[in-house]
Amino acid sequence: MTIAIFGNAMKSDTLREVQHILTFMTEQKINVLLSQELRQELDLREYPSFPENWDGEQQPENVYGEPIDFALSVGGDGTFLTSAAAIGDKNIPIVGVNCGHLGFLAEVQTQDVDDILQKLVDGEYTIERRSLLNLTILDKDNIRREGLIMAPNALNEIAILKQGLTNMLTIETKVNGELLHTYHSDGLIIATPTGSTAYNLSIGGPLVVPQNRGMILTPIAPHSLTVRPIIMPDDWKIDIRVSSRYDAYMVSVDGRSISLSTDLSLHIERAPYTVKVVQIGDNSFLKSLKTKLNWGR
Repeated sequence: MTIAIFGNAMKSDTLREVQHILTFMTEQKINVLLSQELRQELDLREYPSFPENWDGEQQPENVYGEPIDFALSVGGDGTFLTSAAAIGDKNIPIVGVNCGHLGFLAEVQTQDVDDILQKLVDGEYTIERRSLLNLTILDKDNIRREGLIMAPNALNEIAILKQGLTNMLTIETKVNGELLHTYHSDGLIIATPTGSTAYNLSIGGPLVVPQNRGMILTPIAPHSLTVRPIIMPDDWKIDIRVSSRYDAYMVSVDGRSISLSTDLSLHIERAPYTVKVVQIGDNSFLKSLKTKLNWGR
């Protein structure tokens, strides 16, 4: 078995937890690949036979001669999103170990790590597929602009935001070629069901069970009180053109942000692949609502 480990190397709690996980994997003779950031920060002297680093780009078969079975994301939900972006379409199941706060994606608590890792070894788990959104940036001639944002696929959300303290945005939004609405607001969130508990929830958007196939459009501080969030099928396509007094706006893809000129428009649709999330034990979305959001209390 081979497991790749990602984590926020700037946090001491994460580094301690990764050291603990490495000890377990050494005892179990599990092949380990560390992200570049972790390898630079960890003291690996007590692991003299520690293997090669994996940068997320090279084929894992070139390191051990076998594919990666799992990716371990050690941190909070932000680390999980970073791990998912690094894995991309490699079809590697991700396990989230929570060293952060809420942890809707990173569900495994640190005190349960040994038990969870043993369940991975024993095959006692299920796989849940999560959909993503894909962002394409177009110029005024509708020609695709490449390389403007790293990893254009979002597991949580794509957010259109006003830049700094500028006035509200005017966001013309078309769905399957038909005008849905021209939002006058501070921004617009297009979220996946997975991302419904993130930024979407904080601005009053609806909760959606992750197994649903849909996407959520939620305006940020809309000028009109009659404008409400809307959920639509995730095989529909969204085209957005933004205007602003300062001719610029921000786009954030799972927290990876870029400033764009209003000459550039956006095309959003379902990504061509899914993220495989490992589920172990009795963890469920409904249980997370009750334990982490105090749902119904």
